[in-house]
Formats: sequence, structure tokens, C-alpha cells
Amino acid sequence: MSRPKKAPATPGRQSASGVTVHDVARLAGVSAITVSRALNSPDQLSQGTLERVRAAIRETGYVPNLLARGLNANTSSRLVAMVVPTITGPIFSASVQALSRALARDNYQVMLGQTEYEDAREDALLDAIIGRRPDGIVLTGVMHSEHGRKRLIASGIPVVETWDLSDEPLDMLVGFSHEAVGRAVCDFFHAKGRRKLGILAARDVRAFRRGRAFIERARELGLPNVPESLVQMPGTLAGGREGLARLLREPGGVDAVFCSSDMLGLGALIEAQVQGVPVPEDLALVGFGDLDFAASLTPALSTVRIDAQAIGGQAARFIIDRGRGIAPPSRVVDVGFTLVERASSAV
Repeated sequence: MSRPKKAPATPGRQSASGVTVHDVARLAGVSAITVSRALNSPDQLSQGTLERVRAAIRETGYVPNLLARGLNANTSSRLVAMVVPTITGPIFSASVQALSRALARDNYQVMLGQTEYEDAREDALLDAIIGRRPDGIVLTGVMHSEHGRKRLIASGIPVVETWDLSDEPLDMLVGFSHEAVGRAVCDFFHAKGRRKLGILAARDVRAFRRGRAFIERARELGLPNVPESLVQMPGTLAGGREGLARLLREPGGVDAVFCSSDMLGLGALIEAQVQGVPVPEDLALVGFGDLDFAASLTPALSTVRIDAQAIGGQAARFIIDRGRGIAPPSRVVDVGFTLVERASSAV
């Protein structure tokens, strides 16, 4: 008994198994290999042939099977995965945009995932990402589980860690020192004559490290009212209000507070105004991130500015150069930070 022939795909309609590369090839009047070249190496084809193939792709709605292509170790996926703690927080958005734009110029696409500051969530994401064999993985921070580190190293996929510094990166790294930020803010308050320091830290490991360095520097300076521990709050406006209210109730009070995010700083500023505490006369405030609203507050919020676009752009350069077989001059790039003084700490 003869086997039934598969009906050819028609524009606007897929067969049960979907439009294939062979359907595109028949419509364009070329071979399947030519369609593959149009997708992967368009510079190898004449402009006329390339246009016929692209027109057939548009007409059939064909989408290449990237998973099947990924089974070939010599085929680039043109996909880069980026993992961030949250997609709602604006502080990481500039890095994501800079990374995406730079990679797009080299025909890469970005797949974005969020960990919600949980190691288990990062591990699950990494398992899914590595299985899809992207051309690069961009991570936030350097603190990963042992399972995650082993999987990343064993994968052989280029990895760029961001928003942190380490003497032992997994592969490549672009960021800044959170400990240096904490120490610099403490020195800034001390130079302003502030002696009763407090700190509000969001519940994430990088904010905690900035806070611990702030406290350690205060002890080195011999300040009489050094915080014994961090006041850790949700990194929200409400968290900033509640956190400052708690600090103001402590014996001796505070005359300067470092907030681990500008959102916490905004909440602290509102709470100070509600309680009638003059800022900056009786209370100096410094945030972190230099978000868009920080300069527009009354008083304007002093903050620590991070060049997020530089982080994203450098991460993209690492990935692109690795794909071209180019070794970076240095596997670690420190973009530094800037303490921006505004009215909230001007006295």
C-alpha cells in the first residue's frame, strides 16, 4: 500500500506538523540548503535569491526550529540569556536596554528571566537556559549556589556576571564594589560632621554587603553611635517609611541614614516630613541608584549613581567578542560609581 503524500503547505495555513524549511524552499524555488543559508549566512547569497527566500518566509509564516539547530554544536543560536533579580525594578532596566541594543546590532536576541532574589529560582532558570544552549549568559551578581556554579562552568557557555566585583569570576565580569560604596557613603557622612548613623537595607545580598561595609567603616572611624545591625526592610516606599520610623525611635536617634535604594530613600524622606524632622538640617539622607525621580524631590535626594548602561554595553561586548574568538584585554571591568550630592545631605 502506498503511503499518502503530505499535502503542500498553502499561504495562511499550516499542515499538522507546521510549515517546514522545505515548504519555504518550494515556494521560493530554491533548495532547503539555500533557505538555511538565507537564515544563517545571508551574505553568501545574491540579493535576488535572498529576497525570494525572505518573501516566502513572510508568506508562509515560517519560524526556524532553533532547538533543532542548537543540536549542532557548530551552529550559533544568536540568543543571549540575561537573568535579573526583578523586571519591575527600574535600576536594572538601563542595563537590559543597553545589552539588548548592543547585541541587536550584531543580530543577537535577548531572553530575559527573573530570580526574585531567590537562589532556587536562579538554579531553575539556569537549568532551563543551559539546556537551550544560548551563545551567552548574563547574570546579576556573583553570589550563586554551588549547583548553579557547577552547571555554568560545565556548560562551556560564555558567562558574564554583572553589578558586582570578585577576584574569582566564573568567566567574565563587569560591575563595581558594593563594599566600596558602603565605605564611601560612611566617609561622606563623617566628613559632613554626622555622627549618629543609620542604614536601611533592602532584603537582598548586595544591599546587605553595602550595609555591612558601611557599619564596619563607622567602627573604624570610631563613631560613638555605630549601628549594631542593619534595619532590613522591603525595598519599597512603605519600607522606607517604616524603617526610618524605627530608626527615629531608637535611643539617641539618627542624624544620617544610608538607604540601599532610592525608593527606600523616598520613603524615608516622606516619613521625615510627616514626623517634622527637617532634612537635611537634622537628618541627612543618601540613596542608591540615582533613579529618575531622585533629582526632582524636595529636597532632592543625594544618591550613589551607577552607570548601568556601561554595564550592559560591556556585557554585550564580552559576548560578541567571545563569539568572534576575540579574547578580552581583561576579564574583569570595574565601572565604579559616583556619589551625587544633592539637597538631602547638603548641610
